[in-house]
Amino acid sequence: MPKTRSWALLLCLAAVPAAAEPRGAAIEGCAACHGLDGIARDSEVPHLAGQNERYLANQMLAFRSGKRAHKEMRFMARAMSLDEIAALAAYYAALPPR
Repeated sequence: MPKTRSWALLLCLAAVPAAAEPRGAAIEGCAACHGLDGIARDSEVPHLAGQNERYLANQMLAFRSGKRAHKEMRFMARAMSLDEIAALAAYYAALPPR
């Protein structure tokens, strides 16, 4: 990831409160597979609740750029802004892990 994107993401993460609520459509899209509570119902889908916020954001950027290959995740991430990615990462990171 270019350094400018990395710095932009860090600024977004710093600006988003830990319990930020992402836009409804974004969370609904994620919740379809990962659950509103961050606990996936399918054993093939990872749980997101309590994951490291920076890790989640970096993975979304990797899906968005195509550096991490996954057809469905690329589709979901490609239209998200840095602010939306940061808000989703903060939302799932703030949930209690299981």
